Amino acid sequence: MKSTRFASIDIMRAVTMLLMIFVNDLWSLTDIPGWLGHAKGSEDRLGFSDIIFPAFLFIVGLSIPYAIKARISKGESNLEILKHIALRSVALIVMGFFHVNLENINASELSIAKPYWQILMTLSFFLIWNNYTDKKAFNGKVPEWVMQVAGIAILILLFFTYKDSTDNDLMKFRWYGILGLIGWSYLFCATLYLLLRDNLIWIGIACFAFYLLNVNQFIQPFDISIPLVVSASNPASVMTGVLVTVILINLKAKERIGQIIPVLLGLGTILMIFGILTRPEWGISKIGATPSWTAICAGISITTFVVLHIVADKMGHVKWASIISPAGYSTLTCYLVPYFAYAIVYNIMHLNLPDVMTTGVIGLIKSMLFSMIIIWITGLLFKFKISLKI
Repeated sequence: MKSTRFASIDIMRAVTMLLMIFVNDLWSLTDIPGWLGHAKGSEDRLGFSDIIFPAFLFIVGLSIPYAIKARISKGESNLEILKHIALRSVALIVMGFFHVNLENINASELSIAKPYWQILMTLSFFLIWNNYTDKKAFNGKVPEWVMQVAGIAILILLFFTYKDSTDNDLMKFRWYGILGLIGWSYLFCATLYLLLRDNLIWIGIACFAFYLLNVNQFIQPFDISIPLVVSASNPASVMTGVLVTVILINLKAKERIGQIIPVLLGLGTILMIFGILTRPEWGISKIGATPSWTAICAGISITTFVVLHIVADKMGHVKWASIISPAGYSTLTCYLVPYFAYAIVYNIMHLNLPDVMTTGVIGLIKSMLFSMIIIWITGLLFKFKISLKI
């Protein structure tokens, strides 16, 4: 089968991951432009940081068709693929659950100091979900299942040593965290793609349905209530990515590759116009997951992808992205490495930079360098066969 994959998809994933690490480090800075951060829940505006998470959801959707096609080409049945989708979703939900509780931990009451609790939590994720390509680690001396059982044991230990900041109780569900929201959205959209495949009309209808459900959460035009995890906004963003890839696949199959740019720009423009026109009704709010925010961010993601498609696929300029490529092929690893870095550098080693290094433009340069170092570490770990496989 001839590959229909576009280099721009992997590059956009890497760029988005780079920016996610960058915006997640802005908390360490002072005196930086307000537009770089997240808008407050009461504000009707779009901060730069508010664009990154939906862009990542969009990337998840872009990758779903290719990932499932790869499994189909290996001869896997629908049931086997569905099992993989379910296990991958559960893994993301579990990690998100622990991350949310980490944010609400009572550090003074822990029997394990918080930075070590955080390191053990992240280490357990690697032990359980690392890609053991040769089924063994440490030069082939330790079986995969031993590593995974050790990781599960650590998570159980952390669960029972946890103290909540409100009542000193065990962990509880508040929300699912970034990874958990990705997990639920992936479950919905990957399952839908498995059923609908590259049928452009049905994929389009499924995508439109998620946007309608997002609208329904605010005005309930159909007087219906379909329970979704947190918001229909998240699967709408993922399904937009799925729709874009299905458009690419269909146009390439019909040898109409020249129509990709106008078609996608048209789709992105429609979404942004919808978001702008409905802003007076719902406002633009990431925390509120308003339809206006969902549509505008989806339009921005599509437009960004078109630009990268022109640069990488049409013009063939891909070498510039090689420096951040580990963020594209080892994305979840890249997302988790900062949990080690913050705990070790700030909490254990107590290495605090002088104020001049965390202020204004110099601070922003620091955060970008930090992001690049995280990506470099991710690439180094990959060379030692340390990379999460989900």
